Parts: sequence; C-alpha cells; structure tokens
Amino acid sequence: MVVFDDEKQKRKVDDLKAREEEELVQFLAQSKYNLPYIDLSSTTIETSALRHITEDEARKNSIAPFNILGTKIHIAVRSPETSEVKAFVDNLQNQGFTPILYMASKASLEKAWERFEDISRAEVQKSGGIDILPETIKDLREKIESIEDVKTLIEELKNEKQHKTSKILEIILAGAIELEASDIHIEPAEEDVRMRYRIDGNLEEIYRFPTNIFHSIDTRIKLLSGLKLMLRQVAQDGRFSIFLDDTGTEISIRTSIIPGAYGDTIVMRILDPKSIRVSLEDLGIPKNLYEIIIKEIKKPNGMIIITGPTGSGKTTTLYAFLSKIYDPEIKIITIEDPIEYHLQGITQTQTNSKQGYTFLEGLRSALRQDPDVIMVGEIRDSETANTATEAALTGHLVFSTLHTNNAAGAIPRLIDLEVNPKTIPSALTLALAQRLVRKVCADCSVSSNTTEEETRTINKVLQEIKDRGVDINTYDIEIKDTYGVKKGSGCKKCNGSGYKGRIGIFEAIKVNTKEIEDIIPTNPSEREILSASNTQGILRMKEDGIIKVVKGITTLEEVSEKVDLDE
Repeated sequence: MVVFDDEKQKRKVDDLKAREEEELVQFLAQSKYNLPYIDLSSTTIETSALRHITEDEARKNSIAPFNILGTKIHIAVRSPETSEVKAFVDNLQNQGFTPILYMASKASLEKAWERFEDISRAEVQKSGGIDILPETIKDLREKIESIEDVKTLIEELKNEKQHKTSKILEIILAGAIELEASDIHIEPAEEDVRMRYRIDGNLEEIYRFPTNIFHSIDTRIKLLSGLKLMLRQVAQDGRFSIFLDDTGTEISIRTSIIPGAYGDTIVMRILDPKSIRVSLEDLGIPKNLYEIIIKEIKKPNGMIIITGPTGSGKTTTLYAFLSKIYDPEIKIITIEDPIEYHLQGITQTQTNSKQGYTFLEGLRSALRQDPDVIMVGEIRDSETANTATEAALTGHLVFSTLHTNNAAGAIPRLIDLEVNPKTIPSALTLALAQRLVRKVCADCSVSSNTTEEETRTINKVLQEIKDRGVDINTYDIEIKDTYGVKKGSGCKKCNGSGYKGRIGIFEAIKVNTKEIEDIIPTNPSEREILSASNTQGILRMKEDGIIKVVKGITTLEEVSEKVDLDE
C-alpha cells in the first residue's frame, strides 16, 4: 500500500519553487539588467549597512544594503529600475557613497531583513527598561581594569533607586568585554546568586547577588534576548547585540537559559570579533609544523581536519586558515553551527536543523555554488564525512573538525563513519590536534628553577622527542639538570591568577605518506598510526607543551591539566 506524505510533498514543491525563483532572478540579472546576482542566505549581512534604511522602507521597496567597504555600499534589490530604488541610490550618492547594486530573490532579501531584529534589540532596549548605548559601555570600560573594579562598581549601586537593574547589567556586560571574558555565568542558589566570568578558559567568581535583584536581571536579559518571560520550566536560547562605537563594531551575545531548582541558570556567550582575529603566526604553532600547514592550505584540493574537545580553539584555527588563504579570486564558503563571527569577503551559511538544513545539506548546497574552499564546522555523521571526502577528491580544499582526543584518532573515526579507507590517504592530507593553555602573565612573571620532580618530568618528555629522531636543538632546547622556568606571581592585570591570554599546543600527522597509506586498509589503532608517523618529525601535543614550559611561555601545571604527560 502506497502512503503519501503530504507534508513531505509540500516541502518538495516549496523547495522547487524556491530554486526556480533563484534561477529566474539569476537569469534576469545577467541577461536583462547586466547586474551581479547574489544569494543573501549564504552572505554575511552587516548591520552597519542595514542602518542606512528603515525596515519598513526596505520591505516595502525590496531593498537590502548588506555590506560597506570604504565608501562603497553593496545593495541587494528585487528590481533595479523602480523609482524607489533609484531615489535610494541617488540619496546615497548625495551622501558621498558609491552604491553597487545586486539582484536577489524575495526569499533572499527576507534573510537580510531578519537582521533588523538585531538592530532593534540594540537600539530600542529602553522598552525593556534597559539602555545600553555605546557611550555607556565605553565609559564603564574605562573604569574597569580588573575583577575588583567590577565588584566595586556594582557595590556602588547598593543604594541606587532608579534603573538599578539596568545599570548592574551594563556593568556586567562592560566588565566581561573589557576583561575579555568568553562567557558570563549567572547561577541562582538557595541563599544568593553567583555571577562568574570565563576568562582564558577558567571560571572566575565575580560577585554574589541577593535573589531579589536576580529576578529583575533575569527579566531584563530575557527582554534583551527576545525570550518569553512567562516560560519557567523550559530551556530557551536567544541573542542580542551591543554596538561599541559609531563605526558599527558589533559584539553578539548568545543567551542560553535553563530552568533550575532556584530559578533560571543563565549563560551569555560573548562573541567579540577581535578575539577571532588571530593570525596563523600567533597561534603558537611550532615552526616545522607551521611550514607543513602553509604548504597544505595552499594546495588546490585535499582535506585538513582539526580535532580536539569543545573549547580547544578549533574554530579560531579554522578562521586563521581562511584568513591566510583569502584572495578575491577564490570562492570560500563556510557551513557553521552557529556563525560565531562574520568574516569579510567570505560566504558564511548557518545550519538550521529545524528546517532540515544540516551540515550535510549545507555541504551539498555549497558544492553547487562553485567553491574553491569549503569549511564544514563539524563532521558528525557518515553522509557528511563521505561528501566532504568526495569534495576533497574532486578539486576542492576542505577544512573541518572532528571530536577525537588526538590527531591519530581522526583516521579511525573516519573509518567508523564508513569512509572508504582506500580514499582517505588521497583525500585527507593533514590531521591536526590542539589544546589551549594559559600563558604566564608578562606583567608579574618571575623566574625560578624546577624541582627535581619537575626536572624528571621535563627530561622524560624531551628524551622521548630525541628517541623519535627529532633534533630538539632546532627548538633551542637541550636536556639539563635543572631549568629556569617562569610563573606568574599574580597582579591586577591578570586578576591575581598569574596567567594572561592563551596559546595553543599542537600535534599533527601527515596522512598522505606511504607509511600511513600502507596501514589504513588494516583499520589501524591510534597507537599503530602514531608509530607509523614517528618518522615525520612533528611534535606531539605534550612535547610541544613541555617546550613551551622550558621557554617560559606557560607552566608545567597548565600543560599537565590539558594533556597526559605520562601517556
């Protein structure tokens, strides 16, 4: 008996109509109007460009400014010859701009118009009792140098009567931005509420609020993030933006709320664009591995996979790859979940599982866009793994991530995901693994000699490097009876932790070598893969970490927390 799925058929019809509209717009753009075509669903929309038109005017006249570069403003339109479009272009020209028109479909324009919600949340926050202006954040940041300053500013509001909650939240956000925190945690308990920042990967307690103030803060954050106030026992996710200055520098705040025994537990992820702008040279990659990576990312095809747990800096490294190879003459597309940072000149698209737009669908769609380079945020299933492998074999350069503990684990994981072992050496060129360790604070670092136990640990790892045939002298290191290492004594700059900033420790395996290629068909273990890679001369993660300890960049305690030095 044949069973018809009406909902499925409707989705197919809708998809077909959408594709037909895109093809028609693309045809008209080239044949009738001689304008470039653009798909805004896979393009970064800059709110600074959207600010040049109101949402009502944009929707009424089918216009969407989406990018500003110098005096050039890029504008997507449904029809370029309407009087409204011409008037809008004339007005921009009178202001000194050079408008560049593109043609886009109605569905595509809708994607751009959705960003008006971010602008309205940032600018019309007074409706929720909050007024977060760039000037306010700027003034507060100038008063904050340490965690103690955040505490002091909040304490000064104890006797405040008006807008107390709003001002507390402004201090919390300004403090997190100034101290370069990645997350804000607000956690209610029975007697009070704990507020913590995650700084350099570690949670630091900032303040404890009375529970009566927390309920007001909870409400304000929900209003800002576009969440429902009356939902008590349901997890919610939202977002809002803070604009730091007149140039439109935007910091996105992703809000996650889950119900708890004493109220909502709130985590706000701070997505500051400057934190992702780390060059490949500044990641801490060892010299010989850096040279290998540069060679591999400049190839026209192949696949590079980065492995490591959540929070190990994989996304930053992927973005550093993209920035290093970016060229106006190549097409780069990313598929992410979510888009955490917007990259200039690169097409970024975000997955949406509720609408069926998964990493697999995103990858398939990206391949139809004639890309040179594709970044897949994560390979999670067999179909995505196989499609990414096929893309690498058919003339594309693919960057992606896998959740494995080390570089050697990437190969067994791909085999588990049913990738044909025979194709892995031809497709996968490099498997990279990384962790982040905190750096010794430069303002309060002091030198000290290692203890006997510390010396034994360091020498054991250095000897392992030599036993694998790697010349440690190339890293300006030699085995000694004691080592002068550095530790932070604690100061205001590092909030007393002795650490400031983070750096990566890395390892990698070149997969397209004879030794690795010969053992892959045997479904090798990680230990067998490591053994086969010994002749490559690339440091293991723990070895890279120990060298950074000896050089005074980090501490033995930091490295031992991130990797097993006895393995």
